[in-house]
Order: sequence, then C-alpha cells, then structure tokens
Amino acid sequence: MISAVMSGCWLGYAGGMPTIEQLERLREADPADTFVLYALAQEQAKQGMHEEAIRSYRACLAVDPDYLYAYFHMARSMEAEDLEDEAIEALREGLRRATAVGDAQAKGEIGQYLDSIEP
Repeated sequence: MISAVMSGCWLGYAGGMPTIEQLERLREADPADTFVLYALAQEQAKQGMHEEAIRSYRACLAVDPDYLYAYFHMARSMEAEDLEDEAIEALREGLRRATAVGDAQAKGEIGQYLDSIEP
C-alpha cells in the first residue's frame, strides 16, 4: 500500500485522491498513518459522511494530538451534525495545542473559527 504524496498527488493513484474505499484499505494496512486518517476524514466529510469523518479525525488525533487542522475540520463535521458544544470543545483543544506547539497560523485560524461559533 502506498501513502506517500508527491507534489500534491498520491503516488499510485493517477486520478488524484484515492477513493474512500482505497483510503480505508490504506488505513487497515497502517492504522497509525495520520496522513491517511486525515485524508480519509476529509473525503468522508466531503461526501457528507460526518459521523464517519468525526471518528476518523478522532483516530488521527489519538495518534498525533498535534495534527492541528484535524481539530478545525472535525469541528466543521460536528457542526454539520448539530454538535455545537462538541465542536466548541474540539476547537478549544485545537487552540490549546496550537499555542503549545507555537503554530501561529493554526492558532489564528482555529481561534477565528472558535470566535465565530462560541456564544
């Protein structure tokens, strides 16, 4: 199985991003591959499969809690499922992690999103 990326294209997938089924096979081959877990979540979310996407984002964050944009996009899927409180908590955790690792760009983007949905 190939999970390497070169110039934004998946190696071994001439049509660009692999399908959800292909990503699931890659995940089965290496359940700790955060890039595959994140890509799977993104594809699931894109297809409106938000519950599945949330599970995949959580799996990604369980392996690497500093995969910062997983918090951002997981919150979007949570919002799509009317889980606003969970989305806010995910963003707060993402903001804490971004601050801890010193990622100003992620901190700014996560903070803006949090400000837009926090009561």
